[in-house]
Amino acid sequence: MQQRIFIILILLLAISGCSRSDRSATTFADYPPLPDDLTRAQVVRVVDGDTIIVRIDRREERVRLIGINAPESVDPRRTVECFGKEAAANARALLDNKTVLLEDDPSQDSRDGFGRLLRYVWLEDGRMVNLEQIWQGYAYEYTYNVPYRYQAIFRAAEADARAAKRGLWAPETCNGQR
Repeated sequence: MQQRIFIILILLLAISGCSRSDRSATTFADYPPLPDDLTRAQVVRVVDGDTIIVRIDRREERVRLIGINAPESVDPRRTVECFGKEAAANARALLDNKTVLLEDDPSQDSRDGFGRLLRYVWLEDGRMVNLEQIWQGYAYEYTYNVPYRYQAIFRAAEADARAAKRGLWAPETCNGQR
């Protein structure tokens, strides 16, 4: 039922000529608005599909994107997972040399067990990288311990990516397994 509603909304947007060109080519209907007063940071390096290094006021911080998990591509303890390099490349395409806005979530710890900041990462054009990675099929929704602010939206975006067979969910990717 929910999937049908998304398809209908997408069709209505297409028919009415509405576009999100100011945000992205994303047609995901439940895109959240960009919050005010977020912390500004400069991307120094993209580590992989769900981790980046940013500069905030002259100090570098490692940031883990809340609510997503991308296939591993650089963990020295593990082999590169199927679609890991593609997920990292997509994150680089979105983030390399960009200024980003970081949003925390009071429902989550400020840092994870590895000392990384836990944040939603927004581009200045209003796109949220966490959501883009899921919706485009480069990551899947991941809940650690407790629900988070955008959990329902992320789950809907993953369902949309699965239904459209984008990225990780394409039959030719990872033999259709995830």
